[in-house]
Amino acid sequence: MLIYKVYLDLSLVISRLREFQLMEYNSAFPIVFMEASNPDDACFKAVYTLIQMILKQSNTVETRILCRSIKRDIRVIKALCR
Repeated sequence: MLIYKVYLDLSLVISRLREFQLMEYNSAFPIVFMEASNPDDACFKAVYTLIQMILKQSNTVETRILCRSIKRDIRVIKALCR
């Protein structure tokens, strides 16, 4: 397992996520570190972690619809191996 530095672009969705405590995903262009076996897995884990963080705070139907819609708007800029 390697540690990847994943650069995300949340600029299209950050305004819809203001009510949640996002920790390291708190900016429009967050950088998160993920442990994974390949870059694709690291990118998946970065987005999956954000979605899980949102759903743990509010598990309503509206939040699930929001998570489904923002998944398409989250963009991975790059993933670098450290």
